[in-house]
Amino acid sequence: MNEHSQQSHGSDSRTHFGFRDVKENEKAGLVGDVFRSVASRYDVMNDLMSFGAHRLWKRFAVSQSGLRDGDSVLDVAGGSGDLARLFAKQVGKKGRIVLTDINGAMLAEGKSNMIDGGIVGNIDYVLTDAEKLCFPDASFHGVSISFGLRNVTRKEEALKSMCRVLKPGGRLMVLEFSRPVFSALDKAYDLYSFNVIPKIGKLVTNDEESYQYLVESIRKHPDQETLKQMMLNSGFDDVKVHNMSGGIVALHLGYKY
Repeated sequence: MNEHSQQSHGSDSRTHFGFRDVKENEKAGLVGDVFRSVASRYDVMNDLMSFGAHRLWKRFAVSQSGLRDGDSVLDVAGGSGDLARLFAKQVGKKGRIVLTDINGAMLAEGKSNMIDGGIVGNIDYVLTDAEKLCFPDASFHGVSISFGLRNVTRKEEALKSMCRVLKPGGRLMVLEFSRPVFSALDKAYDLYSFNVIPKIGKLVTNDEESYQYLVESIRKHPDQETLKQMMLNSGFDDVKVHNMSGGIVALHLGYKY
């Protein structure tokens, strides 16, 4: 549930912040407040909310990256660095990792975690906006965004930006909460999300409101097929979708040929 919300180009356009209707140019600040509030307890909350399953989802995403020793990878909205740590093993000492976030508190948390894990020398930390990534065209063999796309105000712009910085032959990994494929699971997931997760957030971080936003943002995120079409419209030549945990989470792989 990494934070990556963006500034808008217009003051009158509307978007959603959870279930609230807000001006586009207000969303970045609102989402920023959420992640500054939860940054220090972010990893603990992820483990509690998913019963540790988020680690399995992330390992699977990295296994599908196609990255090899010596490759370069960009982790967008990388938050506390979970994927970046896994990518470090994938690309090795000769590879290059760039961890980005738009939120300084989350980026600092990620840097601290990487240093604690002994990952130094071949990693850079960049404060940047997913909609306007500050890298040249065709810079990376792989690009990822994990539990961050739903916080982006203009998702299509972010997808186009990620496609632009990807080398031909590379792939984008979008790991995100999605839509359960069974109606019974969908109902049970709603009950858990809206009745349990905010209460856990209150106990662990003393911030129920931020986790109420996070569960609402999941429900506002495009479903599997809608996101697939958005990626195709953003310049990807092919998109494959892998549902996990009954569709609660989906990995979208965007290929650039």
